[in-house]
Amino acid sequence: MFEHRLELAGFGTRALELEGSGPPLLLLHGFADSADTWRTLLDRLGRQDRRAVALDLPGFGTADPLRDDRPVLSQLTSFATAAVKRWAPDGGAILCGNSLGGCVSLLLAQRPGLDLAGVMPVAPAGLDMARWFAIIEREPVLRGLLASPLPVPPAVLQRIVLEVYKRLAFHHPETVEPLVGRAFVSHFRDRDTTARILGAGRRMLPELRDPFELERIACPVLLVWGDHDVMVFQRGAERVLDTVPEARLELISDCGHCPQVEAADRVADLLLDFPAQLASAA
Repeated sequence: MFEHRLELAGFGTRALELEGSGPPLLLLHGFADSADTWRTLLDRLGRQDRRAVALDLPGFGTADPLRDDRPVLSQLTSFATAAVKRWAPDGGAILCGNSLGGCVSLLLAQRPGLDLAGVMPVAPAGLDMARWFAIIEREPVLRGLLASPLPVPPAVLQRIVLEVYKRLAFHHPETVEPLVGRAFVSHFRDRDTTARILGAGRRMLPELRDPFELERIACPVLLVWGDHDVMVFQRGAERVLDTVPEARLELISDCGHCPQVEAADRVADLLLDFPAQLASAA
C-alpha cells in the first residue's frame, strides 16, 4: 500500500492505494472519519493482491474543506464520480462506503453513465438514522470545550472525541485496536477543526432526510449492516430491498456501525467474493 496526494473535482485529497488485480475497489469513509478507517481492511485485501483505493472525502481527514456555496452531498458525489472516472475510466468499479460514504455510493449507483459493476454500502446514511448528531452535540464535556474561551489542549479534545466515537461506532469498543482510535482523532487537530467538522454535519442533516431515488439504481447492491448498529438502523435496508431488483442484505452479528473495523475479515471476504457473484449473475 502506498499513500499519495492528488486532486479530484477540484479538491486536494489523500489516497491509500493498493496495486493489484481485479476491478478497482473504491472505499469511502463515513462522517468525521478518514481513509484511515480502511487500513485494516486494506491489509486483508493486499494479502489477496486486490486492487483498491481509500480516499479522504472533502471536508474530512486531510482533504480540502467543503465549499460553502454548494450542498454537501452534491460536492461529495462530484468528488466520488471523479474518483470512479480516474480509477475505472472504462467502467467496472465497485464502490464500498460506510455510513456517509455508503450514502454517496448509493447516490452514484443512481447516476447513468458511470457503468459501476456494483455497490456495497455499509450501514448507509440517509435511510433510517438515529439522532446521532444530536447526541454528539449534546455531549456536555465536548460542548463545554468547544464553547470555552480558554485554549484547549489537543490531547484533551482528542480524548473526549475518542470516547464519543467508540461509544457510537462500535458494539465492542474494548476490542478495537488503539491504533484505530488514534488515527480517527488525529484529524481533530484543534477546536476550530472540530467545530468545522460538526458544522459540516449540521449543514448536511437536511440533505440526508430523503436523498435517494432508489428506482434509478440499475447495478447490483450488497447492503452490509452490523446487527448492533445504534447510528443507522438496519430496518432502513427494507426500502432498498423492496425497490432495487438486484439488492440483498448481509447482516454481521455482534457488530456495530463500523464493520470495516470491528469485522474487517468478514467485510474483506464480502468484497473479495462480490465480483465473482456479479459474474455468475450476469
